[in-house]
Amino acid sequence: MPSTVKLHRVLATSPEKVYRAFVEPDAAASWLPPNGFLCTVHELDATVGGKHRMSFRNFTTGQSHAFGGIYKELVPGERLVYTDAFDHPNLPGEMTVTVTLAAVSVGTEMHIEQHGIPDVIPREACYLGWQESLIKLARLVEPDIPQ
Repeated sequence: MPSTVKLHRVLATSPEKVYRAFVEPDAAASWLPPNGFLCTVHELDATVGGKHRMSFRNFTTGQSHAFGGIYKELVPGERLVYTDAFDHPNLPGEMTVTVTLAAVSVGTEMHIEQHGIPDVIPREACYLGWQESLIKLARLVEPDIPQ
């Protein structure tokens, strides 16, 4: 039965800046892949009904896996809902990722829920991958570089 992971972070930056990290192709490519992977964004149309498609390449082995989906809901600075499906027959089904952002006194409170993770992916491995990615996200969005 497909599983779900839930994550929570507080980032020292604005919700708008965190939102941009999800919808700008170069930004997403820089933080979304877990450690040891590179990301190529093939398509990213951040509009409701728009598609995204990317691939992660294992830097050690050179093997890659592609996935993509559709943006279901986009509220700048507040919420994103999108689907993901792998281009591999051994990774069936569609996942849904929901990201909620809220301004708090020190920046942004973020909740992420990824539902429908294929059975062949251990839940804890998915959770670990997200943990690594979110560390890279913080490194991207928290610095306030005025020029």
